[in-house]
Amino acid sequence: MRTQVLPGRVRAGYALGSLVTGAFGTVPGLLLLPYLTDTLGVAAGVAGLLVLAPKAWDVLINPVAGRISDRTRTSMGARRPFLLVGGLALAVLFAAIFAAPFQQDSAPYAAVMFLLAATAFAFYQVPYVAMPAEMTDDYAERTRLMTWRVAILAVAILVSGALSPMVTKQFGDGIPGHRAMGIFVAALILVGTFGSFFGTRAAPTGKVLPSEPSFAAQLKVVRGNRPFRLLLTCYVVQAAGIATMLAGVSYFATQILVSPDTGATLLFACFVGPALLVMPIWTRVGQRVGKLRAYVFASVLFAAAAALLALAPFLPAVAVYVLTGLVGSGYAGQQVFGMAMLPDCIAFDAHRTGRRQAGVFTGLWTAGETFGMALGPGVFAVLLAVSGYVSSSSGEAALQSDTAKLGVLLGFTVVPAIVVASALIGLRGYDLDERRLTEEVS
Repeated sequence: MRTQVLPGRVRAGYALGSLVTGAFGTVPGLLLLPYLTDTLGVAAGVAGLLVLAPKAWDVLINPVAGRISDRTRTSMGARRPFLLVGGLALAVLFAAIFAAPFQQDSAPYAAVMFLLAATAFAFYQVPYVAMPAEMTDDYAERTRLMTWRVAILAVAILVSGALSPMVTKQFGDGIPGHRAMGIFVAALILVGTFGSFFGTRAAPTGKVLPSEPSFAAQLKVVRGNRPFRLLLTCYVVQAAGIATMLAGVSYFATQILVSPDTGATLLFACFVGPALLVMPIWTRVGQRVGKLRAYVFASVLFAAAAALLALAPFLPAVAVYVLTGLVGSGYAGQQVFGMAMLPDCIAFDAHRTGRRQAGVFTGLWTAGETFGMALGPGVFAVLLAVSGYVSSSSGEAALQSDTAKLGVLLGFTVVPAIVVASALIGLRGYDLDERRLTEEVS
């Protein structure tokens, strides 16, 4: 039996990896689309495709990364070498996305760098997400580990999401500002890379079980894991809704709040700040009602608060920021319980089949999550295009029509609320609670 309660230094070390996942999961979704439309002058529909296509590639590469890490054998374990190599490559490539080395036609270059960065991220994220299932067998310890991770994730979102627009402004907006921002976020990624690599050197690596002989056989086993399929479906759809809202932050701050200089930063601060405070509350809620019900509660809170934000044009600014805080509180719960339920599904499969294939499960999980997070900006870009949003190459947003502003408002509020709430249908039939998992193990 593996160590059940992990040392605090291991939890903290593992959690630092969220600086990597949080920064890369947040900043491109927040700034890449407006960078393309309002700095490089790319039409909204085309910009949406440029953002979506590289992330869609991850649907193919993430399972491959999982299979490779499953079959890796080193003295450091199967996962940790990928944390170092993948993280270092990601830092360099992220800075390159916003480097804009060409006077004209830098958009294709940015798309190619984004594709390469997404590939490097896959080889970091998939092994990283696979580690909890191999670090402990304890049902409650996984929730504690995920609480640490999501707490650092909230900090990563706050620091990268709130400060990146400020760095861009500080260095003059446009291409110079985005270059500085790219270097700033790359530095955050490096901190998370070294922290997670060195911080988990004392972590249990888990028993190495035989893997299925082929990738097709592994996918067949995944299809046979009903709890995983239900959870994955819900999580991917919700990721698309969350990413749609994320993509609209800059547009919402500029067009609805009419606060282009500080609005995006304040929205992020209100989104993430309360999340740090409610993390212990969500842990207690999960202990009282179970992970599944707590997940549903968090999703409903997110959707209800997001829908109420549609009243933003008629509300005082303070009310908008309070509602944003409620959205962030719901998001925190979704992340804690979604990521705590994933290792349960992996452990359920390992005990059921006796085979080691956490990398394949997490590869598909991260592929789905990445695709959902990429689909969000695509959805928002379509709303911009349909509503007649006007692009600009000046580094500042152009004047927009009332119809375009309505598209921004709906894309930031009602659409994410509907997507997140409707995704809960995918959890019907999920029954992998602590009692069932204990029975499977015994």
